[in-house]
Amino acid sequence: MPTPKITVLIGSPRKEGNTTLLVERLTEAAESSGATVESIRLHDLEIKPCNACGVCKDDDEKDCVIDDDMQHVYPKIRASDAVVIASPIYWWNVSAQTKLFIDRCDALDGPSGNVLGTKRIGVILVYGGADAFSSGAVNALRAFQDAFRCIGSDVVGMIHGSAWSAGAVLENQRLLDQAAELGTRLASPGS
Repeated sequence: MPTPKITVLIGSPRKEGNTTLLVERLTEAAESSGATVESIRLHDLEIKPCNACGVCKDDDEKDCVIDDDMQHVYPKIRASDAVVIASPIYWWNVSAQTKLFIDRCDALDGPSGNVLGTKRIGVILVYGGADAFSSGAVNALRAFQDAFRCIGSDVVGMIHGSAWSAGAVLENQRLLDQAAELGTRLASPGS
């Protein structure tokens, strides 16, 4: 059986923030289970907004025509067995970096279907509020649920929890365990 490939898109501007700490826990578990994991920090990339030209809709072999760093991300997503989107919650939804990435994934939806529809999906969300409702994480969760259901993705897990200050997630053992479990499940295609 080939080694499962997981691509993680990190939408936090903090290199050592709570979102990244959960991704590290997921990565450790996935690699221990035999997967290869590549994390991409969206904040470090130049990603322009979609210009709604529609060129990507005409040909499965063409991704977006905008010449920016998404040109390096598309092949990694195509080659992956699983994709994880990890984001803090800002203003009741995912970060701007994450939203730009998501909008540009429209280029993966060609005549033969959406590439993300063939991937196993994981989502990690971290917020400063008391719960998913007061923080607005529920908005992001619902958007991911609806979008991935629509395109037929296998959503393996969506984890979320509160951690206000940088590093506070290390005090939330339940969330750390959920991140590790998600990593293990994404590394095991049959689970």
